Amino acid sequence: MAPDASSDGQSSEDQSSDLRGASPNRVRAALRDADPLPGGRGFAGLLADLPKWDLPDRDAPNREGPALVRGVLGRQPLFAEATALDPDTERRSTAPDAWAFDRTDLKDPEPVPAGSVVSATGTERVWRLPDPGPEPDREAALSAVDDAVSAALDDLASSLSPASAEGTADGDLAVAFSGGVDSGLVAAAVPEAPCYVAGFEGSHDVAAAREAASAMERDLRVVEITHEDLRRAVRAVAAATGRRNPMDVAIAVPLFLTAEAAAADGFDRLAVGQGADELFGGYSKVVDPAADPRVEADTVRGARTETVRTLPGQLERDVLALRAAGVEPATPLLDDRVVAAALALPDDLLVDGDERKVALRRVAAGRVPESVHGADKKAVQYGTYVSRELDRLARQAGYKRRMDDHVGKYIEALCSEEKPAGEGRS
Repeated sequence: MAPDASSDGQSSEDQSSDLRGASPNRVRAALRDADPLPGGRGFAGLLADLPKWDLPDRDAPNREGPALVRGVLGRQPLFAEATALDPDTERRSTAPDAWAFDRTDLKDPEPVPAGSVVSATGTERVWRLPDPGPEPDREAALSAVDDAVSAALDDLASSLSPASAEGTADGDLAVAFSGGVDSGLVAAAVPEAPCYVAGFEGSHDVAAAREAASAMERDLRVVEITHEDLRRAVRAVAAATGRRNPMDVAIAVPLFLTAEAAAADGFDRLAVGQGADELFGGYSKVVDPAADPRVEADTVRGARTETVRTLPGQLERDVLALRAAGVEPATPLLDDRVVAAALALPDDLLVDGDERKVALRRVAAGRVPESVHGADKKAVQYGTYVSRELDRLARQAGYKRRMDDHVGKYIEALCSEEKPAGEGRS
């Protein structure tokens, strides 16, 4: 397997080439205790030796080592050959050619389910997302979020190379910056790291990032997307993630192009605000869930939990796109401490009237300007105009809106060996 890239302030001594995100001892302890949030920012890989069972009050699980493991939120992607995950076959999922961190290393990759252990006895769900009740003390809930976010951001800052800390061109960390509260918090923690934003000319995200960077007195590097960039990035993202649906592609393309620009400038890590919308109630569908058909829950906390459960699939897409562009993501807002504090928030610290991500904005108030912590945010695929321009390219290539899934058909053609009809026309 490829050697691990240490990120987010975790020492490479705490990891192995077959295990990313945590040391074997930490994963063994999490396995023994069924602890879904053992510290860090997720883990995945091969655990050579399963823990000895020394808990007399609990039945020993039916597992035979070694095993593949993947943390509860799927923050580290992990794949295995489909035949190796099939309990009716004799192929071992832990064989060197049967699993990988990169899906393109396998012939027929399937994601190892988040929160699972895959051993010779099959696939077992070991870790589940905690479901604590809401913290009744509002100030205590806010304080817990503040403490957790501060600790995670401090870890990010302490992970900087000397060059990054001094702001020189050969530093190791850059920041993906859209001008909202999530990326603003991350950027504020590493004031010498350059900020990057990608978008088409005139897009909301580029304008918002410029305004926020000016308010924070930060260096901003704008990646202006062209149609040729868009076509190239669509192919690259589809190849890296295995996904060709318009939504996934349109979300991943701006990330890919932002990361690609940072990598070209010599940075090998990109700090991102991933996870904040899901954990802190950033989606419009959590505001009035009982009246919103997009969620099954009828409470704010229940709707927030539904969005958190989408993270394994989303993070797989984002991490693979970022790595394909040449950087390793740094995700401080997905730190276990932040996750635990966010899950205990009461409804009114998630949503208050029309305000979303209430707790995170309160925590950010002392760290970023008001124009940043109070900023409204558009979904990246819309705020960058990537979805709009994909639709334009599809129609120019002959895939009209009256066709079912016209953009999806265009992406399929774009990713095939034959270029879609009309590609390159103005």
